[in-house]
Amino acid sequence: MKELKYVGKRLIREDVYDKARGKTQYTCDRKLEGMLYAKLVLSEKALAEISINTDKAEQVPGICAVYTHKDVPKTKYNPHNWTPGVGAPEDMYILSEKARYVGDHLALVVGETKEAVEEAASLVEIVYREETPVIGLKAARENKENIAFEKESRCGDFGSLPLENLIVEETAGSTQAIHHAPIEPHIALSAIDETGNLVVWTPCQTVFMVRYHICSLLDVPYTKVRVVKAVMGGSFGGKGLSVVEPACAFASWTLKRPVMLYMDRPADITATRRRNPSEMTVKTAVDKDGKILGRFIACDFDGGAYYTNASAIAMAFSKKLFRLYRIENQTIEARTFYTNTTPGGSCRGYGSPQAHAVTEVNLDQIADRLGMDPCELRLKNVVLPGDDDPAGGTNLGDARIRECILKGMEEFHWKEKRAHIREKNTDRYAYGVGMACATHGNGYKGGYPELTNVYAQLHPDGSAEFRIAVHDQGCGTVMTMQQIGAEALHMDPYKIKVYEADTFLSPYDSAGTQASRVTYVCGRAVQEAGEALLEKIKNAAAAVYGWEKNRIEAEDGMLKYPGTDREECRTYGEVSKEYEKKFSRYLHADIEYEPDSNPGVYCAAFAEVKVDKYTGQTEVLDLLAVHDVGQCMNYTLSEGQIEGGAQMSLGQALFEEIGYDGKGNVKSRNFSKYHMINAPDMPKVRSLFIEEHNTDGPYGAKSLGEVVAVAPGPAVANAVNFAIGSRFASYPITPEKVVLWLENKEKE
Repeated sequence: MKELKYVGKRLIREDVYDKARGKTQYTCDRKLEGMLYAKLVLSEKALAEISINTDKAEQVPGICAVYTHKDVPKTKYNPHNWTPGVGAPEDMYILSEKARYVGDHLALVVGETKEAVEEAASLVEIVYREETPVIGLKAARENKENIAFEKESRCGDFGSLPLENLIVEETAGSTQAIHHAPIEPHIALSAIDETGNLVVWTPCQTVFMVRYHICSLLDVPYTKVRVVKAVMGGSFGGKGLSVVEPACAFASWTLKRPVMLYMDRPADITATRRRNPSEMTVKTAVDKDGKILGRFIACDFDGGAYYTNASAIAMAFSKKLFRLYRIENQTIEARTFYTNTTPGGSCRGYGSPQAHAVTEVNLDQIADRLGMDPCELRLKNVVLPGDDDPAGGTNLGDARIRECILKGMEEFHWKEKRAHIREKNTDRYAYGVGMACATHGNGYKGGYPELTNVYAQLHPDGSAEFRIAVHDQGCGTVMTMQQIGAEALHMDPYKIKVYEADTFLSPYDSAGTQASRVTYVCGRAVQEAGEALLEKIKNAAAAVYGWEKNRIEAEDGMLKYPGTDREECRTYGEVSKEYEKKFSRYLHADIEYEPDSNPGVYCAAFAEVKVDKYTGQTEVLDLLAVHDVGQCMNYTLSEGQIEGGAQMSLGQALFEEIGYDGKGNVKSRNFSKYHMINAPDMPKVRSLFIEEHNTDGPYGAKSLGEVVAVAPGPAVANAVNFAIGSRFASYPITPEKVVLWLENKEKE
């Protein structure tokens, strides 16, 4: 590959200065003339028939309306369906006719001020006729009617293996419900424009999905609904499904006034979406040399009160487990259950954090039984470049997990640390190191419709624009697209404008910013659109100046044509103006792009921990993450992704959990009870990249945004287990669990 000039460089995002100075306008900062405020009234019971009296609420001065189920359209939807073709069962209304979890959306209060809305919301009277709720998977499994989805995935025949002659290790473990914890809680703003269109501003990940839901629910044509992606204060998957947008749009469409529907933190935790909790058993069979001959995994997911992603989470989980190790005989049984708790939904990694949490601990336990180094065990079994997916998924492509492990071992000084780390132990502190691997994908190719459209245009001032439905979640998506466009056009990326998604202005995109598809799919589309536009610029120069096209060179926003006496040069802007003047044409290119592949992306994480045996606290001292990315787009942004993903993964390993009591009440409704790893407790996260360029992605790139949140957690779990001799495979590994294990160990 030729040397890249813009891709792979540490370029600064154009929005950082305004964000640092507090000048950026988020949805909550918008003020429209005549704007009303709205708040959802949430269920206080996990399962109950309800009667709602709104008389007192309606009498509060400034209240315009109080809506309940009887007022909204009697049309069901599923917020997981990002296009009509996804087809997951629909069982939700804009406002529920029955309480199915604590946090269910029962009423909507709309008024002139937040103060009036807050007062009125407190005066909505709800009579609950409680029923016995189903809380947690243990209760859900008592009734088969609670099964929302089940599927077996397999390759080979695990049942035919002679297990009595093999080394078999069985591990039971679980992962917890997790809140996305964006700085910005859910919010939406809607209004009717001067031509009667319904306009919705939302910090979402999928504007065309939001449009689809609103149009379906309100029976409004697509041509009358405009959804604009607003500046986002974080998502991590939480804003990947419609949550507040349908109710906000309904209120505005009904009242014919602007409406801002907002949530506070307790509502954001209880009444939106969460990472699906899981409970699983992993049974792995190996020979005496450590070759994995077969594996059986049974996993149950808590889907929550509505169907949402019941099938998607089970299938995404299962698919990942065929794409990391070479296992000829593997069976995965996955089920998702209804419970009366917060519905499941998209969350960074989508199935990967659950898939690798227990399986990677299981591999360390096998290595321990074999007396083998955990890295060596994995190196014997990882997939190799060009391997096929034995379950029938897309080819794994240039899979470089082996290089991730080897590079990580070298950089982390794995052998030395593993051999000598316990020499640091004291009466109070135990030290350990651990590692884990992970895989993820690059979008929906091989499962769901996967396409995007790009419109690229050159202007007479020499600037260019790309219209594509991307949604920057704060990670620098727009900057990445600028760099790709700049590389394709051979011009300054800061002279390129990339617009975020707007259903009236952006060409159609099938899936939005989710499933780690943006760089691989949307980025390649931008590359191809840029290259097509450059061809048109060269064609224009040939037509205007009589140049031979195959001799024209592009560099720094200029075309150069080597002559016999001197080199002629024209800026892109000059070509654009003269071409339009002579031929009445404006230079542009548009493409529809569908990827040909969906390779695997890979990570190996290495962690060093210190466990306080008195308090049970675990401190992560060092964390190294090695990622197979094909080509890094922007090292600064990529390192930021890895650091942020590590923070989420360490939270899963050690701290975070949405807890419920027996009646379905959420015990961790705010950040004083929902514990995340904070800056003072974060270790320095070191990043390394394996860049081989052998992919169909833009300039050889693969995805990064989700896989970063997977391997650090089980790496820390394995380090804790190595430090104190435990077998933790259920998350989070809290101080209480550590102390209890040590106490029981001492008694034994």
